[in-house]
Amino acid sequence: MSLTRVSDLEPLIISSKNIILVLMAKLKSYLEKGRLEAGCDEAGRGCFAGPVFAAAVILPHGFRCPGLNDSKKISAERREEYRIIIEKNAIAWAVASIDSKVIDRINILRASIQAMHNALRSLTVRPEFIIVDGNRFYPFEDINHECIVEGDAKFRSIAAASILAKTHRDAHMRSLHELYPQYGWNQNKGYGTEIHRAAIVAHGITPEHRVSFKFNENPVQLDLFEETIFLQEEIS
Repeated sequence: MSLTRVSDLEPLIISSKNIILVLMAKLKSYLEKGRLEAGCDEAGRGCFAGPVFAAAVILPHGFRCPGLNDSKKISAERREEYRIIIEKNAIAWAVASIDSKVIDRINILRASIQAMHNALRSLTVRPEFIIVDGNRFYPFEDINHECIVEGDAKFRSIAAASILAKTHRDAHMRSLHELYPQYGWNQNKGYGTEIHRAAIVAHGITPEHRVSFKFNENPVQLDLFEETIFLQEEIS
């Protein structure tokens, strides 16, 4: 058996173009070919403050956006670039939000799905099928749907919805920062960072905070994962 020295090996060169092609290859254009599908996703579900946002997007089958992926895996600058591309080229798109008071009243899971329903209802083109990021959704009108875990890293329409929900929510949190600058929402976007937690201790909460959340622990709403009567009710 012969051994090859490391110095004898050809260097492996990975260009940014290759990385983009790999990212594109990960995302599928549709769940079923020839069907008008709307991708849905939300943003801000785990935040201490601010609304939860959701988006619904219908993309043409020939849509191309190099590097499109789950919004959490993309820089803020790149997300804003993709937002422009998506909104310009989508067959239809819509964004909706549910505020903190409603979140406290009906719980964050139900509020997230309500925001998705509102976004779907606002589309100018009716989809034939809905694909949703995650594993929970309530039927919307008479349109069939499928939940896909980590769908925003698998399907372009869900990734696009992830981008729109995230960028629209970030813009909203930057505007709220002007009203409540001590909480750092222009940076943390309402998530439970150390700075945000310290500001709550020092200044208390605002009308934008979700009082049903445990601020001194992980950002999980009370009874979020328990089966409650809310999960059995039909969303209007």
